[in-house]
Amino acid sequence: MTGRIEARFAALKTEGRGGLITFVTAGDPDPATALKIVTGLPAAGADLIELGMPFSDPMADGPAIQASSQRALKAGMTLQGTLDLVRDFRNGDRETPIILMGYYNPIYSYGVEAFLKAALEAGVDGLIIVDLPPEEDDELCLPAVEAGINWIRLATPTTDDERLPTVLRNASGFVYYVAILGITGTASASAADIKDAVKRLRRHTDLPVGVGFGITTPQDARAVASTADAAVVGSAIVRVIEQGLNADSTAKDSLVPEVLNFVGNLAKGVRGE
Repeated sequence: MTGRIEARFAALKTEGRGGLITFVTAGDPDPATALKIVTGLPAAGADLIELGMPFSDPMADGPAIQASSQRALKAGMTLQGTLDLVRDFRNGDRETPIILMGYYNPIYSYGVEAFLKAALEAGVDGLIIVDLPPEEDDELCLPAVEAGINWIRLATPTTDDERLPTVLRNASGFVYYVAILGITGTASASAADIKDAVKRLRRHTDLPVGVGFGITTPQDARAVASTADAAVVGSAIVRVIEQGLNADSTAKDSLVPEVLNFVGNLAKGVRGE
């Protein structure tokens, strides 16, 4: 499978550097502000964008991303709204890969076939669905791959060598290594542990490896991107969004510039600037 994700990682390899993958929740803190953030991410230095699909019970996420999902839902964001956001983004950017990340329930309710058709038309490149294990690949993974959408699989410190071939069997795009055990937004693993984990993953797959969970500073991002193919930053960005809210949860005028400035500093870290 070829597409924007493969092309972007090939370009990063040519540049001789790791990438920056940023996560924000679609519709957080409101659809209009979220669109401004997402459309500004590439210029700020994001190489790939993960877009969270708001869900009422995001069980794998920590408090920051759970709160972002609740804000988005309260502001009226839906799965259709998420796809509309991607479509609006594509009006000005045809190259930056967009990966939707979240849970299966909203997609199941939307209808798998209808969702995949709408996602392709909107310009979605990949999916990360955290609650569908490889044993359930018939549900969404195989139809997505057949439709031409990358299926990005998660690997964790407990995914041993016996399990990895099953996890990677239908994966494409890249592998997302979750550097720590537990929910999002908690402390990161050591540089040595990440290096060993990436080395182990590369024995099993030729796919690029993105590493996330716990990256909060440009220094963190640089350390990870120098070992893996990309550093993934989510909770730290979402916390900047939260800090840019008024008491009534509306966005301050400074919110979007502050988020993009934060991402810009992460990008400088990844690039060694």
